[in-house]
Amino acid sequence: MASESDEKQVQLIEFFRSRLCQYIDVEQVVDRIQFIDREQKEKIRQKAKNDGNLSAVTLLLTAVQKKPHSLGWFRDFVDALHHGGSGFAADYLEQKLPDPEEEAENDTCVKFIELLAPDLTDMKTEVVALECMSQKLLTQEEFDRVSTIQVTETEGQRYGASELLRRIVKRRPGWYSKFVEILQKTEHKFLHQLTGGLIDQGDYLNNPVKDKNDAVPSQPGESELRDSFHIYFSKHLLSIADGSDPEAAARGSETADIVLRDYQMEVARPALEGKNIIVCLPTGSGKTRVAVYITKAHLDSRRAEKKPCKVVVLVNKVPLVEQHSKAEFKRYLEPNYKIEKVSGDSPLKISFSEIVKQNDVIICTAQILENSLAIPNNGDDEGINLSDITLMVIDECHHTQKGEVYNLIMMRYLKLKHKNHIRKKAEKKPLPLPQILGLTASPGVGKATKMKQAEEHIMRICANMDAFKIMTSDLESNKKEQRRQITLVENRKEDPFGNVIKNIMQAIHSHAKLSPTCELDSQMYEQWAVQIGRKAEKEGDQTVRVCADHLQQYYEGLNLCNTIRMCDAYNFLNKFYEDKLKEKKDEKHKIQITETERFLFNLFQENKKELETLSKIPKYENDSLSKLRKAVLYEFSTRDGARGIVFTKTRRSAIALNQWIQENSRFDDIGVKPAYVIGGGDQSVVKPMTSAEQKDVLKKFANGDVNLLIATAVAEEGLDIAACNFVIRYGHVTNEIAKIQAEGRGRAEDSSLILVEVKNSGVAGKEFVNEFRIKLMTKAIDKIRKMKQEDYESQFQYQSILEDKVRTKKKGKEEIRKCKPSDVKLLCQGCSIEVCSGDDIKIIDKMHRVNVTKEFEKLFIRRENTSLQERLLDYETNGYIACLNCGARWGSMMVFRSIEIPCLLVENFVVNVNGQNISKRKKWSEVPVEFSAFNYTEHASQVTQSDDDDDIDSD
Repeated sequence: MASESDEKQVQLIEFFRSRLCQYIDVEQVVDRIQFIDREQKEKIRQKAKNDGNLSAVTLLLTAVQKKPHSLGWFRDFVDALHHGGSGFAADYLEQKLPDPEEEAENDTCVKFIELLAPDLTDMKTEVVALECMSQKLLTQEEFDRVSTIQVTETEGQRYGASELLRRIVKRRPGWYSKFVEILQKTEHKFLHQLTGGLIDQGDYLNNPVKDKNDAVPSQPGESELRDSFHIYFSKHLLSIADGSDPEAAARGSETADIVLRDYQMEVARPALEGKNIIVCLPTGSGKTRVAVYITKAHLDSRRAEKKPCKVVVLVNKVPLVEQHSKAEFKRYLEPNYKIEKVSGDSPLKISFSEIVKQNDVIICTAQILENSLAIPNNGDDEGINLSDITLMVIDECHHTQKGEVYNLIMMRYLKLKHKNHIRKKAEKKPLPLPQILGLTASPGVGKATKMKQAEEHIMRICANMDAFKIMTSDLESNKKEQRRQITLVENRKEDPFGNVIKNIMQAIHSHAKLSPTCELDSQMYEQWAVQIGRKAEKEGDQTVRVCADHLQQYYEGLNLCNTIRMCDAYNFLNKFYEDKLKEKKDEKHKIQITETERFLFNLFQENKKELETLSKIPKYENDSLSKLRKAVLYEFSTRDGARGIVFTKTRRSAIALNQWIQENSRFDDIGVKPAYVIGGGDQSVVKPMTSAEQKDVLKKFANGDVNLLIATAVAEEGLDIAACNFVIRYGHVTNEIAKIQAEGRGRAEDSSLILVEVKNSGVAGKEFVNEFRIKLMTKAIDKIRKMKQEDYESQFQYQSILEDKVRTKKKGKEEIRKCKPSDVKLLCQGCSIEVCSGDDIKIIDKMHRVNVTKEFEKLFIRRENTSLQERLLDYETNGYIACLNCGARWGSMMVFRSIEIPCLLVENFVVNVNGQNISKRKKWSEVPVEFSAFNYTEHASQVTQSDDDDDIDSD
């Protein structure tokens, strides 16, 4: 039985755990502890080697606290700390605590060293280490360790310096002033000033300030050095900003305020020489910082040479515009350079071409640049030319492939480059081309299964980017090994809830005379249901079309049942039927209900009660959810400051998982604070998140108000998310690029990567394939880096240009084949009645298809839109319109310049061209017809005249 003093000592260790983790050096301490057995010591040493000192200290303290305790264990532990160079940690356990001010100052000094580490590692390590040992900042053992690293490691001096800094910050308060004196003594003038050593020590020697006992001259303490650091640093930065520092002005292109690590500088070097490159670095390794450094060097050098300079930074997601602007580019380039951000979330007050003229750096979505490049410079709506740009930064450049907007822009570049070859032969002056800088965490391998295919995929991206080299760094050798785990799940022994849904689906098959040949909860079944629905729509078979729609909903219910709670699946199905019934109810009009619809409504009602009852029985829940619960609870109960992301496949599952965690008290008890982040597109029936909502959640995650993020794929790529110490992929595996990006989110030391299987997801097999592809990609990159640009440029660039020409010709032929508006008819998807002709449809802002005819107005009913969309430019949605006959939704009632106009969604109609129903269209751009523009003035006049006539009639 543990004694009372043992319990108090265990509590003491627990109370000061965070300080002990900060100040204990495991390597020197562990072998000096007598009561820990050899096997446990070896585990601790391995932990230190693989996962770092912090993780090893956590394991050490757990071993020390483990019961039963041997006699004198606590004294043995404290002595080991004293003799193992961790005396400051021992002081806490012996209750020799520093006063709060001294402790706060010491913490500040540690932060200073961390901040200045990139510069301090340039020190002459051997000389400084020797002085540190003489001043008792290093033990003999530590000095030997630093010296060994210098001799044996690549970049030995820098690694040795890092090891030296890591050791001295664990000393008792007072170490900082000693270290500053050592920097002065060893003639590190710049580092001495940088750390705050601005006080001329000669003044103290020649004019000593003595205390009241006339004792030894007082030396500058930690607080004075900290204050002088602040004064020096603030003055230095201000003088650079306003140009009053002549040295800074003379340096011009130096980026003293942007500190790159060795590997970052290495990958940036060719770009600093003006070459086109792709920077391929893992998520969290500072690709954007490298881009800012290169951008500043580019701007500085061209400005110094009095050459024009214009940088465009392209991103593929709207939130990234604000992120790159605020977090990196504005931070380092303003006020010397003018920066502007442009996206769909920031409506233009002036034209894009004017923004380009007025600013030095423009950060925008790629589509905005492409739209401007596509405008011929022959009118008031002026576009821009690639020749106006001197540097183009392309974020997530692995998207520079067929069909992607990045590729459209780079095709313009390659064509211009090709024209320049022709101009040179004709002895004409070539047109200027921008320098290209691509950024990616992984180029991927596409559909490659062999090395040659992987090489061709990456070479094509390099060729499309006109890259001189793909620059990468072997960070894996220095990276802490992440704990990886694949959690398999067991099938339910009983699944009565799923069986009820399957029985309903079989009844629908019988009603519609359908015979699927695959499992009802498999992905093949979903594809089958979609295909038969489209075929039925084209053929006008309403029975099969409606049944296929309902079967897709039941399939989704089964999928939700396997992924999240049964009650979530039940709520989803119940809401679907409630919404369908609402479509059929109207106070003023009788809405048609077909026999098939009546059958489907009754079928759900007959099984509704049983589904609801079964959804509340915990023993029937899926095993995946219990495995996820176990993983999250483990991470939060074994870590200080746990912070993680759970990636899931769909928006609906992200929202449901967040709700599940919030409603479970076990998560709340251990401090789990969840929130979800999902995409902003409108491709899903689930309401999207605005970029402002995404930003708010990510801000809370960064400051700790949220510590568990439930996210869809939107969080895998690009978005700036604070470092996590665990990442869980819950039944969600896509390709090798997404795998690298998702795992890159686990950037904190000792991070865990966990894959939890979900029934029918096949994630374990996909994970194996992705591991293979990543190895394939790494080997391919290594091989391509040794190639010359000409090796892939001639083959793939000309091939890309020819392919683009073929696409352009094909598109031109399609344009010629476009039919007349009068050849097009729209039929209601729900009841097949003819709705309108293409002649009745007009287009607003090259985007919205509307019908304002009196005939059309008689065919629909208006319904309230319970979730009004936010105001967009000069129009907004104001309810939706539905078929008067069957209640099927057709589109929205929008307000455009104060006039209400019915706006049509093509996916809600069957499109008939020249008497033939064509396959389902999701976008108006897929319909082969050019509609005429909406005449606002004419329509406004008609509306006004109509209102006047109504007033006369009422009189």
